[in-house]
Amino acid sequence: MRAAEPAPNQQPESSRAHLRAVEDQDDGALDLIALGRRVRHLRKKKGMTLDDVAEQVGTAPSQLSLLENGKREPKLSQLQQLGRALGVSMDDLVGAEPPSKRAALEIELEKTQRGPLYAALGLPAVRISNRLPMDVLESLVSLQRELKRRLEEQAATPEEARRANTELREEMKARNNYYPEIEAQAAELLEAVGYSSGPLGHHLAAQLAEHLGFSIRFVPNLPNSTRSVTDQRNKVIFLTQGRSRDWDARSVLLQALGHHVLGHTEPADYSEFLSQRVYTNYFAAALLMPERAAVEFLSSAKSAKELALEDLRDAFAVSYEFAAHRFTNLATEHLGITCHFQKVHESGIIHKAYENDGVSFPADHSGAIEGQTVCRRWTSREVFDVKDKFRSFNQYTDTPAGTYWCTARTEGHSSGMYSLSIGVPFEHAKWFRGRDTSSRSVSGCPEDPTCCRTPPADLAEVWEGNAWPATRANTHLLAAMPEGAFPGVDTTEVYRFLQDHS
Repeated sequence: MRAAEPAPNQQPESSRAHLRAVEDQDDGALDLIALGRRVRHLRKKKGMTLDDVAEQVGTAPSQLSLLENGKREPKLSQLQQLGRALGVSMDDLVGAEPPSKRAALEIELEKTQRGPLYAALGLPAVRISNRLPMDVLESLVSLQRELKRRLEEQAATPEEARRANTELREEMKARNNYYPEIEAQAAELLEAVGYSSGPLGHHLAAQLAEHLGFSIRFVPNLPNSTRSVTDQRNKVIFLTQGRSRDWDARSVLLQALGHHVLGHTEPADYSEFLSQRVYTNYFAAALLMPERAAVEFLSSAKSAKELALEDLRDAFAVSYEFAAHRFTNLATEHLGITCHFQKVHESGIIHKAYENDGVSFPADHSGAIEGQTVCRRWTSREVFDVKDKFRSFNQYTDTPAGTYWCTARTEGHSSGMYSLSIGVPFEHAKWFRGRDTSSRSVSGCPEDPTCCRTPPADLAEVWEGNAWPATRANTHLLAAMPEGAFPGVDTTEVYRFLQDHS
């Protein structure tokens, strides 16, 4: 027996389902370029002209041409008519797979030429037709793919940024955060300007710039996205007028000089940008707290069992954070002390961290620790609740990785309060002032979620399923890192600034 034919105005069930799916798509969900190329392919396969199909569909050839070029969205009824005219099902007409290799390349090239990347290049569009040779088509598509790949390497996503940061931290750990080549360059410069001991004053910092051929200009109108701007052609370093509480003008100047001394070129990707930033920070620290003088100071304090970060800070007139960073540079290499450093926001989120003493920081699947929440029982969190903010807070913490002695204090920043802490394994605590602290804590993090991440049972029993907090979304975590060789910097603004001051 023959299957019953569908009524003249009735589509088979599978086709009706497909039509409903097309009907339900949001505006723009239908791939107009792919549809147009598919219609053109099917029309030519049947040996039909635009006029032939347009007559059967009941539209003008010019309108059908717009559809084939992906510039006109058809109505559902027109799709049905096209299917009948071309003798194909709706699946064949609006399917996802291009009908041929050439069609796939044409679709890809057309989409690329209509995209923002191609528009930003300012290039003329290539007319896509049958007369375009296949090898030329393949070459154009390959060029576009490679250009997109290279640009995506430079525009780091948060995942790429975390990966680059993790790799750099592993490099620092492998070297005990000590870079003798940078120390040597800093020592040579200090000798050239006659440094002898103590803090590096503004006068000597300016002499360093002059020795390297740079002049300094303080201006009130630096581009908002910058802390300094260097005119490399005229060898002028522009700094902002006045002093920000978030950074020291000396360190900003020395970091700018560091790019010149260390021979940095424009970074090729975010990883190189990040490395350059770490190396210039190290360079500035090696000038503000010279290796010979700092090691003599720390060695003397260790012999007296009076090591204290605040003493190092005061001796060289730097911030507590700068002193903590410098301690990690020198502690293992010169004092034989392994250590860890944390900068933690008052919300509990790790902003910066380093370790070579085996402490277990919380980490994501990629090994990144920045952005993770540190244990409530660690010194870097406990210090926020200490009333005495004048002196450092010291605490022993028993962890799955061992017992650590840590010293911490808080500092204000335009983005909130941060704790800055240095920790060492128990056996090294004997060298530090504050080792006699009675403060002690026990932490099971990050291995044990019941330590501080899981709510207590009595609270959970009452509130689980009945609480709905409104999250303060950090939208920057969802976006790609700002594009450009120097992420977040408005290049046009910088160029205009230099032009105005040249």
